[in-house]
Amino acid sequence: MVRKLDKELVKGYVNPATFLGESSVDLLDREGHVLAVPLESVKAVYFVRDFEGDPGYAERKTFLRRPRLDGLWVRLTFKDEEVLEGILPNNLLDLDARGFLITPADLSSNNLRIFIPRHALTGLEVLAAISDGAARRGPASTASARRKAAAASQIGLFASQQATDNK
Repeated sequence: MVRKLDKELVKGYVNPATFLGESSVDLLDREGHVLAVPLESVKAVYFVRDFEGDPGYAERKTFLRRPRLDGLWVRLTFKDEEVLEGILPNNLLDLDARGFLITPADLSSNNLRIFIPRHALTGLEVLAAISDGAARRGPASTASARRKAAAASQIGLFASQQATDNK
């Protein structure tokens, strides 16, 4: 769904890899017409689960506590003073000069991802850089056991040097 700056909502299908043209958002509307919505008139492009409802108005717009997803926790301020928080990938290769693709704060909402053109914003604030790799590795005891096993499997390059140093 494409939300325009004038609050109009355009529902349709986009190719996630190529929806962003040089100066427009290209989509196939629900009647089968190809539309090119000028990028300067777009407030946000919502990648949604289904077309029911109005994106951006029913879900929670900010995190209730520290997010658990890896990335940059950002607060976006739109020209109409709406505030939205999300997670931006912490990878410079994923950034686009035309805007930002974020994961919204409410993961259970209809919105999966949101593309926000730079021109629609008055501010972007990085609240935190989150790297929660420890949560993915499993319990501490398992990680500790893996470290000990890795250390035991290492060859003793400096064993003779340590013995000499201890004398």
